[in-house]
Amino acid sequence: MKISVVGAGNVGASTCYLMIAKEICSQLVLLDINRSIAKGKAIDMMQASIALISKTKIKTTNDYSDIVNSDIVIITAGLPRKDGMSREDLLNVNIKIMEDVILNVKKFAPNSIVIVVSNPLDAMNYAALRLSGFDKRKVIGMGGILDSARMAHTIVKKLDEKQDIVRAMVIGSHSEHMVPLFSQSFVGKRTIKDIFDEQEREDIIEKTKNGGAHIVKFLQTSAYYAPAASICILVEAISKNQKSTLPCSTLLEGEYGESGVSIGVPVVIGKNGIEKIVELPLDKEEMQKFKESVAHLRESLVVVDKYLKNNKNS
Repeated sequence: MKISVVGAGNVGASTCYLMIAKEICSQLVLLDINRSIAKGKAIDMMQASIALISKTKIKTTNDYSDIVNSDIVIITAGLPRKDGMSREDLLNVNIKIMEDVILNVKKFAPNSIVIVVSNPLDAMNYAALRLSGFDKRKVIGMGGILDSARMAHTIVKKLDEKQDIVRAMVIGSHSEHMVPLFSQSFVGKRTIKDIFDEQEREDIIEKTKNGGAHIVKFLQTSAYYAPAASICILVEAISKNQKSTLPCSTLLEGEYGESGVSIGVPVVIGKNGIEKIVELPLDKEEMQKFKESVAHLRESLVVVDKYLKNNKNS
């Protein structure tokens, strides 16, 4: 399998390193407009691969023709979120970057599955889908996997429980309007709704929503280890045809009563990308919060649609 990662920043480089350590693919391409940075990180990774006895080979480039025949293209390129910056603040800057990237992916790797990581994620995934013209099953936004991991981490800390028995599910937009699902999150066989009272659940919601911003406060830049791990979960589900159910951003066409919006919902991931959308039985409160999340996201999509309408390439 050949995988290309566009963007050699913290998330892109961490993703490459983890894929090398896990030997997820045989060929890895790290592309960045600043090839010097990509080259330095790749040399470091290849030296590490010797110690790890990994067979994965990595190539650095600033030439999109090198991504030809990629099975998966992971897009991490874009301005990272800084302290005090909302995901929406990134939209007008990052959509221009996404346009350049996705048109090159369309040219050189038209049969690839595209994983979008750039923020604001749902709007970027929607833009990538519109710009590429790809089947929606092959354009996947990685957001809910990370949000769910952050929710699970909060629960583990509260209960001092073993990580492997905590399963969390977060849907909605990858933003402050995400929707942690207590009815679909479990510790063993018990739902989170049955374990925590209302005040504790509200605390879990706040800590989950602010998980990324909390890290930005300390680092002055976005998280990268957890996003890289979340990307690799998605890549392995594709490469190993796992049929895993994971929350990812995808275009809805009537599911959950919504259409024309790319947002996080549970999907089955296999070798062809998104194999189906899973419609969970949400309770009344969860459905209302999901509708609110969609409504907030649509405001960003109006900006995307306007940009694409005014751009000759779209």
